[in-house]
Amino acid sequence: MKNFALLSGLVLLFCAQLAAQQPAIQYYRSYDRDGINVFEPSKKGEQPEFTGFKIRIGGAFTQDFQSLKSSNKPTYVATSATNATNKNFLYGVVKSEDSTSATLSGFNLAMANLNFDMQIGDGIRVCLENYMSSRHHSEFWVKGGYIQFDKLPMFGSPEWFTNNVRVKIGHFTPNFGDMQFRRSDGGNTIYNPFVENLVFDAFATEIGGEVYVFPVDGFMGMIGLTSGFINGNIDNYPTDPVAPNVEPNKKNPSVTVKLAYDKTFDDFRFRLSASLYNNSGSARNTLYAGDRTGSHYFMVAEPATGTYAANKDSGRFPGLGVANKVNAISINPFIKYKGLEIFGDYQIIKGRTNTERDGSERKFNQLAVEGLYRFLKNEQAYIGGRYIQAKGTPQGFANEISIDRVAVAAGWFPTKNMLLKGEYVVQNYKDFPTTDYRNEAKFSGFMVEAVIGF
Repeated sequence: MKNFALLSGLVLLFCAQLAAQQPAIQYYRSYDRDGINVFEPSKKGEQPEFTGFKIRIGGAFTQDFQSLKSSNKPTYVATSATNATNKNFLYGVVKSEDSTSATLSGFNLAMANLNFDMQIGDGIRVCLENYMSSRHHSEFWVKGGYIQFDKLPMFGSPEWFTNNVRVKIGHFTPNFGDMQFRRSDGGNTIYNPFVENLVFDAFATEIGGEVYVFPVDGFMGMIGLTSGFINGNIDNYPTDPVAPNVEPNKKNPSVTVKLAYDKTFDDFRFRLSASLYNNSGSARNTLYAGDRTGSHYFMVAEPATGTYAANKDSGRFPGLGVANKVNAISINPFIKYKGLEIFGDYQIIKGRTNTERDGSERKFNQLAVEGLYRFLKNEQAYIGGRYIQAKGTPQGFANEISIDRVAVAAGWFPTKNMLLKGEYVVQNYKDFPTTDYRNEAKFSGFMVEAVIGF
């Protein structure tokens, strides 16, 4: 792990030397401050002239310091028949009856990303995204890659396509919801004004394609068809269920539909989007468990036997139990007036696993609201707050549980490629069973995060 982190740092330092000589890429979202509040790259904006093949080497680097205290009400459950230790103690807690909390302080593993954007034709861009250092994977890991067509020079660049259509094909993140444009992704945390993502973190990479239509200025429609798997899959599955499943595994595609209206009136910008993601049958869909890097809250509210890699989603809740059938809706309003920003996320999730009969889908919902104020020249600094409430009945639970989080943050951009942010966070776990390690669990404390993006 240390060797990979060192290698990642050296690669990023080398790439940083190229930052001043980076070529302009068409229909592209910057990895620095200029990429903040950019959703789908515009079809209407002026684009750089195509003068031949260009390659842009970009990346991101994030280093965290945390001081977070977690606690719970650890009902006694033996770890095993031969180990009498209470498995409901939390990570870092001294294993004694008079200690139920611990403060986890120190520098977390630095995370790093490496990106290649290549202009291979007029209006044709290829992107290759990589993870170099992360909590979950210690090895260099290819996140995905895709080709994006905004023009068709091989057919004489018809104006109707150039002005109104985009096609994206490859292995990429399905365009579900607007939170994906604000979330942290390994070392790429410059878009996120806070340290972490939502509790139900909708993120996956799948193989397929998306078609975008921009009929008039401000409106966008998109439909996507992807594999439903995080990796390639050529397996054949039995037509009958294999125990413990009561429903057979299937390999149906995921369908994503999105509509958005995004318009600026002088100093006022308004955006509203609605997204639908549906997979009617998959052996293992990862829409709510697809992050291969991990949370930036290390080991808070995790069991004492946990590890950094295996318990990568600290502070999130990936165990909804919707891996075989999932239907999700996301509504996202965004308002910006001068330096004031308000962003919302409301998700409705329904799904099940193949150990449950078709028709027995469980439901979840999540509400998140962010308020920010950006100030100083070029909005170099900001302060803000976020509230999240996530609830539902996960697989194996008899009753509904809920998780809420309040975070306040402040950040400063010394340059457009650098961000220093701090956050104070409080998160509560409610109505978890008494035999669960998250019973009356809570964590709170502060984070400091240093970010480079180019």
